[in-house]
Amino acid sequence: MKKDIEIPIAKDVYIALVYEWNDEFLSKDWNAYIINNRKTPIEMALIVSKGYDEKVKTSTMRHAIGVVAAKSFEKVELVQEEVLRLNNEFFVTYYADNKLYEKKFLFEKGSVNEQNLTHVPLIEKDGIFAK
Repeated sequence: MKKDIEIPIAKDVYIALVYEWNDEFLSKDWNAYIINNRKTPIEMALIVSKGYDEKVKTSTMRHAIGVVAAKSFEKVELVQEEVLRLNNEFFVTYYADNKLYEKKFLFEKGSVNEQNLTHVPLIEKDGIFAK
């Protein structure tokens, strides 16, 4: 029955764009990170990202991260400035506690800028959390 189906709610896992120095290009860049603020690790994390608006759509990127340890983070991808003019969606799927979790994160177009920076715990840098 429908009432017997348990849909677990994803908690304490986040996507943040962090504005940080890139030694290779000698510039500040936006990097996407998955943050696991849970007390237990998450496994087989799959992140699917894309940018879009009414007229433009980017390629869909897929990233697999084996394990994100408890109270830690992993870098997902570099996000180019041109893509930040679009809505940026990150769909995250992972296993934890023998259950499959999923959650969609969104950075609305125009929301990723230096004026909206806030401190990102665990990473200890400035960035922006997805909604």
